[in-house]
Amino acid sequence: MAQNITKSAKDIVKAALTKVPAISVDAALPLVGSDTHVFVDLRDGTEQSKTGMIPGAVASSRGMMEFHIDPESPAHKPEFNQDKTYVFYCASGGRSALAAQVAMDMGLSPVLNMSGGVAAWKKAGGTLT
Repeated sequence: MAQNITKSAKDIVKAALTKVPAISVDAALPLVGSDTHVFVDLRDGTEQSKTGMIPGAVASSRGMMEFHIDPESPAHKPEFNQDKTYVFYCASGGRSALAAQVAMDMGLSPVLNMSGGVAAWKKAGGTLT
């Protein structure tokens, strides 16, 4: 019997984008190296190796993010236990919106989704290392 999928991935991303506050690349660019913001790269390691990451960003693939945030998890990353604003990004903004929504549901705050992701970052002249 075939599955009856009632929501598309596009629908779920669209819903997340309405719930998660966004930050434009232009507003995010000057925040690199800031002591008040943490950039979080939700792409997998292959993507990160291929294109690089925003300088100082925390690598937290979409599949491990919940475990990195949870202070009770053996995989917890202390970068998620700071009084800072978290700027989530991925390749184009969809996965990071989903991840940001989950992070907010877990209690991480404040969280922003960087609109357009790495694609927009590179187009705006943002540095990747």
